[in-house]
Amino acid sequence: MTRRTADVRPRGRRRAMRVLLVDDRDRLLLFRDSDPGMAPVPHWWITPGGGVEPGEQDVEAAVREVFEETGTRVAPADLVGPLATRVVVHGYSDVVTTQDEAFWFVRVPAFEVSTVGHTELELLTMTAHRWWTREELATTTEEIWPRALLMLWSLAEDATEDVSAGGTTTPLDFGTVEESTVPV
Repeated sequence: MTRRTADVRPRGRRRAMRVLLVDDRDRLLLFRDSDPGMAPVPHWWITPGGGVEPGEQDVEAAVREVFEETGTRVAPADLVGPLATRVVVHGYSDVVTTQDEAFWFVRVPAFEVSTVGHTELELLTMTAHRWWTREELATTTEEIWPRALLMLWSLAEDATEDVSAGGTTTPLDFGTVEESTVPV
């Protein structure tokens, strides 16, 4: 009989905003994230975004996170969404975090990313950034979080057309998923 060891990693929960940032060349910005507590160090690609601070509205958090992580400013009115929501469990080598996430979309002129606003942890774990085309995302063998990113991008395009025509968006519920380097 196999005996299971108790998972002693600290656990936390937070609300987080993720942003699909697409430039005028139809490329989506992703950051290469990592879990430096493992050997070899695993990597995956994520959208800009992060936690909602106390007293902050979701759209305000999305705008702030875009600026902090990319150096570019967007206005709250530029964001389309939320497009989708989900609960995601991230199990890393040192912690388990459950996030209640909402995804937003914004189209921006092409720009050079600045990481000056990154936290110490982001500077340690987010090792690169890259603008991706749809074709590159569809054919990559690299790990992309969320896994439904291409579907979200298509949803964003449809929602943008609806909003331009005077409509509103109703977020798609992606349910609960796990994206982990060390499963929970």
